[in-house]
Amino acid sequence: MKSPLLSLPGAVPAEGRDEGVAAHYGDLFREQRALADGSGLVDLSHRGVVTVTGSDRLTWLHLLLTQHVSDLAPGQATEALVLTANGHIEHALYLVDDGETVWMHVEPGTQGELIAYLESMKFFYRVEVADRTEDIAVVYLPAGSIAGVPEGSAVRETPYGRDLFLPREGLEAYAREHGPVAGVLAYEALRVEGHRPRLGFETDHRTIPHELGWIPGAVHLQKGCYRGQETVARVQNLGKPPRRLVFLHLDGSEVLLPGHGTPVRLAADGAEGRQLGFITSSARHHELGPIALALVKRNVAVDAELLAGDTAAAQETVVEP
Repeated sequence: MKSPLLSLPGAVPAEGRDEGVAAHYGDLFREQRALADGSGLVDLSHRGVVTVTGSDRLTWLHLLLTQHVSDLAPGQATEALVLTANGHIEHALYLVDDGETVWMHVEPGTQGELIAYLESMKFFYRVEVADRTEDIAVVYLPAGSIAGVPEGSAVRETPYGRDLFLPREGLEAYAREHGPVAGVLAYEALRVEGHRPRLGFETDHRTIPHELGWIPGAVHLQKGCYRGQETVARVQNLGKPPRRLVFLHLDGSEVLLPGHGTPVRLAADGAEGRQLGFITSSARHHELGPIALALVKRNVAVDAELLAGDTAAAQETVVEP
């Protein structure tokens, strides 16, 4: 859905998965610094919004998700995954319960498949699932923000900021009152800095939660009864996920950032060496310079110098080998 904030001065539309909102508003680093200082907001109104209501909503979701949500307190934010039968990540959910409704936002365009899965699992449970994307917009407020929350709006409070579920018709007025507005490139730079994985970027068709450090943030290891649990338990007990997420400091002399899917190799082997992984996300950070996340084979040495395409890269460990 195209955001009304694309009409603000300086707005440059985002492309790819973030199409529909602004990539930036003319000054990427200024926007990043504002967010880092706890001011401004980010328009995430392109994300899918799904609600679950009914008296059985938490006990029902508890059976389907990787997170322990049966006793989720009103206002307590959490993350959860939906896995395939083989334990591969299929959906990532960012949710909160307000005492009557579970609100969740998901990657743009994925809400239809998620709802289809949830509907297929309703059985006799007293729950109702709804797609609220057309009437509810997600807005991100950075940690430390003092911006107000409109009465009746659901909010997810996390260590790195707040996600607001606002009526879409009030989005433009809220942004004008509580701006400045930052684009998704600024948001993504802070996400990469914080080592936070994103579905469709850090994941592919065979990614499992242990590879990305989504344990325990989105996966509760003391609960059972969800699809894919056997894989999670096996990897947890053996301690050997096949790949691991790393954070990369990229050579700042290169003009172009290595894009998603760029091969990662050992620097000692050169650009023709054996591929050991790939770039998942990259960004230009206002303090750190060019940075990236990458998924590499577990046995890559933690101190190995790497190449992202032709760009030299020094790694920091996110997931221990």
